[in-house]
Amino acid sequence: MSIEHHPDDLMLAGFAAGTLDHGQHVAIATHLAACPKCRDFVRVLEQTGGAMLSRLPPAPMSSTAFEHIQSRLTEPMSPAPIALSPASVSESEIPGLPEFVRRYRFGKWIWVAPSVHMRPILLPHPSDTRVFLLRSGSGTKMLEHSHSGVEMTCVLSGAFRHEGGRFGPGDFDFGDDTVDHQPVVDDGQECICLVAMQGELRLNGLVGRLIQPFLRL
Repeated sequence: MSIEHHPDDLMLAGFAAGTLDHGQHVAIATHLAACPKCRDFVRVLEQTGGAMLSRLPPAPMSSTAFEHIQSRLTEPMSPAPIALSPASVSESEIPGLPEFVRRYRFGKWIWVAPSVHMRPILLPHPSDTRVFLLRSGSGTKMLEHSHSGVEMTCVLSGAFRHEGGRFGPGDFDFGDDTVDHQPVVDDGQECICLVAMQGELRLNGLVGRLIQPFLRL
């Protein structure tokens, strides 16, 4: 599998630093599961960050630090993170989906447009990003669109093309309000992607404006 499209360095740095929104973190981690090149780069970033922290001078503690810790012992405990359940989606059902995502809870497949369905992924932590699977039939031509927010797309199986090139298994596609594109799925196989989206699609053209009120992703 040849991966041609990757997150940029700033996205990978945000992942390494733990500063991404949880849904975006899931999208980058999905790409990393398939891409050794990006995994190596993230590992270097983590090692560099660790080395920089180890060289920082010790910070003095305040005289009331111990009392502050003791006072927090009586505070109500936050709910424990939701435990991952046994895999709810098999490898045969969704090829290429990483193991950690397959253990999340999923909604049902929902019709979006002819030959296009989406399936919500229920994240275990709060997120401003919606994460879902998008399944498009062979040869499907999407309407030209941009985005009001950020969209990260990881191809799991099949492939699609648009003005930015061809995107196959493992490839990462990024869209925002500066990008207008019209994905077209390759003939011969449906395409399944993991999508992390903030904001909404903005459909272009007369047909797009007519359909826009009925589109929910």
